Amino acid sequence: MLNALLSGDLPRSRALTLILLAILVGLAFAPFLFPGTRSLNTAATVCVFIVLVASYDLLLGYTGVVSFAHTMFYGIGAYGVAILLEVWPASWSGILLGSLAGLAVSIALAFVIALFSLRVRSIFFAMVTLAVASAFMILASQLSGLTGGEDGLSYRVPRELGPAFKLIDTEVFGVKIDGRLLNYYLVFLASVGLVLLLLRFVNAPFGRVLQAIRENTFRAEAIGYRTVIYRTIAVCLSAGVASLAGSLMAIWLKYTGPDTTLSLTIMIDILLMLVIGGMGSIYGAVLGATLFILARNYLQNLMEIGATALGDVPLLPALIDPDRWLLWLGVLFILSVYFFPTGIVGRLRAGR
Repeated sequence: MLNALLSGDLPRSRALTLILLAILVGLAFAPFLFPGTRSLNTAATVCVFIVLVASYDLLLGYTGVVSFAHTMFYGIGAYGVAILLEVWPASWSGILLGSLAGLAVSIALAFVIALFSLRVRSIFFAMVTLAVASAFMILASQLSGLTGGEDGLSYRVPRELGPAFKLIDTEVFGVKIDGRLLNYYLVFLASVGLVLLLLRFVNAPFGRVLQAIRENTFRAEAIGYRTVIYRTIAVCLSAGVASLAGSLMAIWLKYTGPDTTLSLTIMIDILLMLVIGGMGSIYGAVLGATLFILARNYLQNLMEIGATALGDVPLLPALIDPDRWLLWLGVLFILSVYFFPTGIVGRLRAGR
């Protein structure tokens, strides 16, 4: 049963299995294990970024295609929901039509980019995607009548997904069973479904062909595979899943703006998560996204606790001052690349 659910792609490492189970249980019971608005927001962000990074892994890790337009598709999905919820406030039809519209636009745009760019060398395709993504971000910032410009869009989701909605009056383990909780589980279950869908694709014959193209494009062509067609499908599929991740984030945040969806910083974060977790494995996206989001949200707090505890020790409090959390995040990334050159998943599978 489990083997079929994971499409035959078992972790193949006891340590990796335990870590993945811990992440799954932690996310599934996050509202009860880690009560509080910040903890719930962190868990929802982890769910969305697991899907986003996994969709990019399909492109870079499995197919070997470098793209800088992934946040553009993520933003299209988010803006699709945001704009439709502006037209039909707090409606399920707005969420559904916005998600479908963002999905359709993302796939169509990805198809056009792939059609005109994948015949060139990889670096030129990367430059084309970077130019298109930059142009789209500028366009979203300037079309204030449609996208809200730099301020973005704030909107209302259906009442059933808001804190005002009470499913039951009594608390369960000290947690209110309200619309906010339902919103979180909508994001969580949709994320699990999309990750399982990507696992199905990459472990099917289609995924094996993508890996063959990544390893040797000329050999794949020589044995009869139309590599441009397979790459185009991979680009469109990756864009579609990224768009759905953007729709989930829009539903959760109830706000969409250029900085939260289209920023180049997010693209860099996706690359970091993928490198940390391990390319060419959906499980690498799960580990990388989880570790990176947790470090970004709680490393500063841990450093503050450490600086307070070591207050009497010379130099150390200044060295681990909370204001230097970005420096230490960079150090952690360098160490992870040095000690885990194939990512955490690759290292765990190699040392099983």
